[in-house]
Amino acid sequence: MLSRLFRTVGFLLVLGLPAAAGSQTLPAPKGDVILELSGNISNTTDGKVAKFDLADLEALGKTVVRTSTKWTEGQIVFEGVLMRDLLKKVGGGGTEIVAVALNDYKVKIPIADFNKFNVILAYRRDGRAMPVRDKGPLWIMYPFDDNPELKTDLYFARCAWQLKAIEVR
Repeated sequence: MLSRLFRTVGFLLVLGLPAAAGSQTLPAPKGDVILELSGNISNTTDGKVAKFDLADLEALGKTVVRTSTKWTEGQIVFEGVLMRDLLKKVGGGGTEIVAVALNDYKVKIPIADFNKFNVILAYRRDGRAMPVRDKGPLWIMYPFDDNPELKTDLYFARCAWQLKAIEVR
């Protein structure tokens, strides 16, 4: 029985298995691409990266985070997709992401943050899309007011705005 199993495994290796057995091809965005995910992902739009337009991100669901930040006045209502749901959509694995902004600001964020806190990739602020000139179109946002321990420079630095890309590591 065991030798039969080894023969079967050997046969499959000779045939060659796909690199990512559970990978999926995601639909290509119909609108302007505002986010690209790369790195340790199994689901892509073109075999290399996963590209999203605003409608694609909205289709992943909406979570609301009401919070104050050190860059805004008063409590703001942010709407966006949970980062853990975005990573699930692309089959992301690993321990961290590198968020990259339009001005090439880069920050490493542990994926554990997304499971511990309701961190969102915000695509709306106070009900409106965010223009590039005002920290848009995407902004990683932590629920600071729900978790006072987040109100530190460490977590504020992880709130990349004008986000354009995410590398999963």
